[in-house]
Amino acid sequence: MSWMIDADAHVTEPRDVWSARLPAKWQDLAPQVKTDDEGFDYWLINGEKAFRIGGSAPAGYADPWPSHPKGYADMVPAAYDATARLAALDEAGLWAQVIYPNVGGFGSQRFQAMPEEALRIACVRAYNDWLAEWCGTDSRRLIGAMSIPFWDIDATVAEIERGKELGHKAIIFTGEPQRWGLPFFSDPHWDPLWRTAEETGLSVSFHLGSGDMDGHLRSPRIQIQGGEYAAALTTISLFLENAAQVTDFLMSGVLPRFPGLHVVSVESGAGWVPFVLQSVDRGFEHFELYKRFPQYEAAPSEYFKRQMSACFLGDETISSELVDIVGEDALMFETDFPHPLSLHGDLSAVTAVSLAEQDEDRRHRLTWANAARLYDVHAPDGELAGVAP
Repeated sequence: MSWMIDADAHVTEPRDVWSARLPAKWQDLAPQVKTDDEGFDYWLINGEKAFRIGGSAPAGYADPWPSHPKGYADMVPAAYDATARLAALDEAGLWAQVIYPNVGGFGSQRFQAMPEEALRIACVRAYNDWLAEWCGTDSRRLIGAMSIPFWDIDATVAEIERGKELGHKAIIFTGEPQRWGLPFFSDPHWDPLWRTAEETGLSVSFHLGSGDMDGHLRSPRIQIQGGEYAAALTTISLFLENAAQVTDFLMSGVLPRFPGLHVVSVESGAGWVPFVLQSVDRGFEHFELYKRFPQYEAAPSEYFKRQMSACFLGDETISSELVDIVGEDALMFETDFPHPLSLHGDLSAVTAVSLAEQDEDRRHRLTWANAARLYDVHAPDGELAGVAP
């Protein structure tokens, strides 16, 4: 059995991440766990109910979605416990896993609603401190993707540098800064972020739902058409939002100006990527955008292949044609554990179907080598890269 690397999974943050790390004066506004009248644990953030904890961790739950655990006691321990997570990785055939958050949002956007700037930054720092400790259970295998206070560019740079020292290997950034009243990707305002990421060697992740995720979670469709329907439609909509974000970024001119920068589209699927690449290249040619943006010395699709990656869920069919267009070095495997559509348990049968058209070399790239290179993952001692004992 060959080891694999999971480029996207989540941690269900324990109840004391912020309560144990923030001063007493902020306890009422900082994220905390409460229990509702039905016995469900939920996160209270900024004094408002955010979401039920079990809704983001139904993997392994006895009843099908939209049923979900009431709280920590009903979840699989691997959702929140690092030692249990490592055991789950062994069962799945995963050597390492990149860890993304839940509570602050997939781009830390929920913290921006807090009334005090010092509190917003403190919440981000507290999460990054805790995540470093959690991943430190086995830092060879648990890879932290740090949050940033993206609304403050100076604080963002400082936190990236601090996060690098803590051992984090990726940066989570919103895919839609303009949604929060901030400049577009192309604006020089963001140059310190791109430059610091490049200098530290940390990749930047645009995670699905890093825009206005709460708008989807509170959609009237849930009441009108049911939770299952709303969940399916929301998932597809979020994939397409990531496609739009990648299109925006590819055309922003950032990649030609920062050739050492690497950006990952996370939990987004990969089937849409050929369409986006072909469409952007066609647009550049048809509208003669090379004249306006002379920094592009190659087609935008080539910059994607060199400096970007997309993550595909393990049960997504990855055809040879897709790999040819996107690039065999620009795709990474993910499980999204423990979210509603996630994969868990022994993954060998699932990936055998998903990657049926790929030869051994390409399977190795897509399930191990690409992520190992990006996140500096080393195989178990005494073993060849990608081969399990």
